[in-house]
Amino acid sequence: MFFLFPQLTEAQCAMCRAVVESDADGKTAEGINNGIVYLMAIPYILIGGLFYFVYKKLRA
Repeated sequence: MFFLFPQLTEAQCAMCRAVVESDADGKTAEGINNGIVYLMAIPYILIGGLFYFVYKKLRA
């Protein structure tokens, strides 16, 4: 969907960049980066846990 309408994704990135650039001490940029890492890590942890429990169940 985003590949069909790239102007929508560019608008969001420009808004985030404007917020980060307007911050003087860099706390907003750090918060945004931490949020991205958090949102990225949770699905991997959940899927890894699921595969671990399925593996343990099949081994038993």
